[in-house]
Amino acid sequence: MSKLPNALRATLDPRKIAKYLLVAAHPDNSGKAAFFNAAGFTFGTMDMFRNALLAHPIINNVFRETQGAYGTKYVVRCQIRTPNHKNPCIDTVWIDDGDGAPRFVTAYPAK
Repeated sequence: MSKLPNALRATLDPRKIAKYLLVAAHPDNSGKAAFFNAAGFTFGTMDMFRNALLAHPIINNVFRETQGAYGTKYVVRCQIRTPNHKNPCIDTVWIDDGDGAPRFVTAYPAK
């Protein structure tokens, strides 16, 4: 296994957290908000959540890599540092469209 290429240059739009991951009513949320809330991530800890998501591919390995229409998609798996210190295993998804700065797509509990 290897690390996400250019993980230190990864980007994450804060709206992915504020308007998606922590919003239970979002049609594509599928329980992610409840999972991350239970881990201690809330609207009040959004900066902490963002930092934990950006650290995820630095401290964990790439689980799967595929080529797609938008670039190389990477799935990084395992522990995320959480406010409740339970540090569950999650998957984060990143896209690198060739500019060398992977872009955060989503996160969800690992299966």
